[in-house]
This record gives sequence, structure tokens and C-alpha cells, in this order.
Amino acid sequence: MLTGKQKRFLRAEAHHLNPIFQVGKGGVNENMIQQIADVLEVRELIKVSILQNCEEDRDSVAEALSKGAKAELVQVIGNTIVLYKESKENKQLKLPR
Repeated sequence: MLTGKQKRFLRAEAHHLNPIFQVGKGGVNENMIQQIADVLEVRELIKVSILQNCEEDRDSVAEALSKGAKAELVQVIGNTIVLYKESKENKQLKLPR
């Protein structure tokens, strides 16, 4: 679990990132979850945007993605989800204690 301090740090780090994935009409599926897990292994911190035509609500999308990719949900702001997962191979972010 992330502390408040760590979440603040990650939110600041994520601020300048552009969303890499979009969740649309099809909602969340296994393929998307697998791709997100792979990208998290490389980047550790990503943004996912939820399109207007997505039929699920943003909180359930955020939960499905974070559970599926075994990632930490850092933030849901507007239609954007920020996810973090510590990388096994390419650690880039040093979290505050």
C-alpha cells in the first residue's frame, strides 16, 4: 500500500505524462489489462484516459485495471486514471519513505 506522501509524489511525477491507453465503449478487457501490466513493468507510472463513450463508471474501470494489472491506483481525476506498479527489472522511481 502507498502512503499519502508516496501518492503525492507519484501524482506530481504523473502530472506531465500523457495517457497511453484509452478505455472506450468496449470497457475493460483481458487484452487491455495484459498490455497495461506490460507497460507498467517498463514505465512504472502511467495514465489511462476514459472516453466519453465508456459505459462503465470511472471508479469501476479504475478498480478493474488496478486489480487486473496488480497495480496501485494513485489517483482518479476527471476521466484520467493514474496507475503505479514497481518494476522488477527497470526501477526508475524512488518513492519517499
